[in-house]
Amino acid sequence: MEPRIIKTKKQYQEYLDWVDKMFDKKVKPGTHEGERLQVILLLIKQYEDIHYRIPSPDPIEVIKLKMQEKGLKNKDFVGRAGSKGYVSAILNKRKPLTLELVRFFHRELSIPAELLLS
Repeated sequence: MEPRIIKTKKQYQEYLDWVDKMFDKKVKPGTHEGERLQVILLLIKQYEDIHYRIPSPDPIEVIKLKMQEKGLKNKDFVGRAGSKGYVSAILNKRKPLTLELVRFFHRELSIPAELLLS
Protein backbone atom coordinates (compact mmCIF):
# COMPACT_ATOMS: atom_id res chain seq x y z
CA MET A 1 0.00 0.00 0.00
CA GLU A 2 1.37 3.37 -1.01
CA PRO A 3 0.66 6.15 1.54
CA ARG A 4 -1.63 8.85 0.16
CA ILE A 5 -3.81 11.48 1.80
CA ILE A 6 -7.11 9.87 2.78
CA LYS A 7 -10.03 11.51 0.98
CA THR A 8 -12.89 9.01 1.26
CA LYS A 9 -14.45 6.80 3.88
CA LYS A 10 -13.70 3.77 1.68
CA GLN A 11 -10.01 4.67 1.54
CA TYR A 12 -10.03 5.26 5.31
CA GLN A 13 -11.46 1.76 5.87
CA GLU A 14 -8.87 0.23 3.52
CA TYR A 15 -6.10 1.88 5.50
CA LEU A 16 -7.55 0.61 8.78
CA ASP A 17 -7.73 -2.93 7.39
CA TRP A 18 -4.11 -2.67 6.18
CA VAL A 19 -2.98 -1.45 9.61
CA ASP A 20 -4.73 -4.43 11.25
CA LYS A 21 -2.83 -6.79 8.94
CA MET A 22 0.47 -5.09 9.78
CA PHE A 23 -0.24 -5.39 13.51
CA ASP A 24 -1.06 -9.08 13.03
CA LYS A 25 2.28 -9.51 11.21
CA LYS A 26 4.00 -7.77 14.15
CA VAL A 27 5.89 -5.35 11.90
CA LYS A 28 9.05 -4.08 13.59
CA PRO A 29 9.77 -0.35 13.97
CA GLY A 30 12.72 0.89 11.97
CA THR A 31 12.06 -1.46 9.05
CA HIS A 32 10.71 -0.26 5.70
CA GLU A 33 7.29 -1.72 6.54
CA GLY A 34 7.44 -0.19 10.03
CA GLU A 35 8.17 3.25 8.61
CA ARG A 36 5.31 2.94 6.13
CA LEU A 37 3.00 1.86 8.96
CA GLN A 38 3.91 5.00 10.93
CA VAL A 39 3.17 7.23 7.94
CA ILE A 40 -0.19 5.55 7.34
CA LEU A 41 -1.08 5.87 11.03
CA LEU A 42 -0.39 9.61 10.76
CA LEU A 43 -2.63 9.81 7.68
CA ILE A 44 -5.39 7.97 9.56
CA LYS A 45 -5.03 10.34 12.52
CA GLN A 46 -5.26 13.35 10.22
CA TYR A 47 -8.45 11.99 8.62
CA GLU A 48 -9.98 11.23 12.03
CA ASP A 49 -9.08 14.68 13.38
CA ILE A 50 -11.00 16.24 10.50
CA HIS A 51 -13.98 13.87 10.27
CA TYR A 52 -14.39 12.54 13.82
CA ARG A 53 -13.70 15.47 16.10
CA ILE A 54 -13.98 14.91 19.82
CA PRO A 55 -15.68 17.87 21.49
CA SER A 56 -14.00 19.52 24.45
CA PRO A 57 -15.53 18.56 27.80
CA ASP A 58 -17.64 21.08 29.69
CA PRO A 59 -15.34 22.82 32.24
CA ILE A 60 -17.90 22.66 35.06
CA GLU A 61 -18.45 18.94 34.48
CA VAL A 62 -14.66 18.42 34.64
CA ILE A 63 -14.55 20.31 37.95
CA LYS A 64 -17.41 18.20 39.35
CA LEU A 65 -15.73 14.98 38.23
CA LYS A 66 -12.42 15.98 39.85
CA MET A 67 -14.27 16.94 43.03
CA GLN A 68 -15.95 13.54 43.08
CA GLU A 69 -12.64 11.75 42.48
CA LYS A 70 -11.03 13.62 45.39
CA GLY A 71 -14.07 13.29 47.67
CA LEU A 72 -14.63 17.06 47.83
CA LYS A 73 -17.91 18.90 48.34
CA ASN A 74 -18.98 22.45 47.49
CA LYS A 75 -18.42 23.46 51.11
CA ASP A 76 -14.71 22.58 50.77
CA PHE A 77 -14.31 25.63 48.51
CA VAL A 78 -16.31 28.08 50.61
CA GLY A 79 -14.10 30.95 51.71
CA ARG A 80 -11.39 30.10 49.19
CA ALA A 81 -13.46 30.42 45.99
CA GLY A 82 -16.27 32.52 47.43
CA SER A 83 -19.39 32.20 49.53
CA LYS A 84 -21.50 29.04 49.69
CA GLY A 85 -24.05 30.57 47.31
CA TYR A 86 -21.38 31.75 44.87
CA VAL A 87 -19.67 28.33 44.72
CA SER A 88 -23.05 26.70 44.23
CA ALA A 89 -23.98 29.16 41.46
CA ILE A 90 -20.73 28.42 39.62
CA LEU A 91 -21.12 24.66 39.87
CA ASN A 92 -24.75 24.94 38.73
CA LYS A 93 -23.71 27.12 35.77
CA ARG A 94 -25.61 30.18 36.95
CA LYS A 95 -22.38 32.20 37.23
CA PRO A 96 -19.48 32.09 34.74
CA LEU A 97 -15.98 30.92 35.54
CA THR A 98 -13.71 33.93 35.98
CA LEU A 99 -10.00 33.87 35.23
CA GLU A 100 -9.35 33.92 38.97
CA LEU A 101 -11.56 30.83 39.43
CA VAL A 102 -9.86 29.07 36.52
CA ARG A 103 -6.54 29.59 38.29
CA PHE A 104 -8.03 28.40 41.58
CA PHE A 105 -9.51 25.18 40.14
CA HIS A 106 -6.37 24.57 38.10
CA ARG A 107 -4.26 24.82 41.24
CA GLU A 108 -6.61 23.01 43.63
CA LEU A 109 -7.81 20.19 41.37
CA SER A 110 -4.88 19.88 38.94
CA ILE A 111 -7.14 20.45 35.94
CA PRO A 112 -5.31 21.65 32.83
CA ALA A 113 -6.08 25.35 32.28
CA GLU A 114 -6.87 24.64 28.60
CA LEU A 115 -9.86 22.53 29.68
CA LEU A 116 -11.14 25.19 32.03
CA LEU A 117 -10.82 27.92 29.40
CA SER A 118 -12.63 25.99 26.66
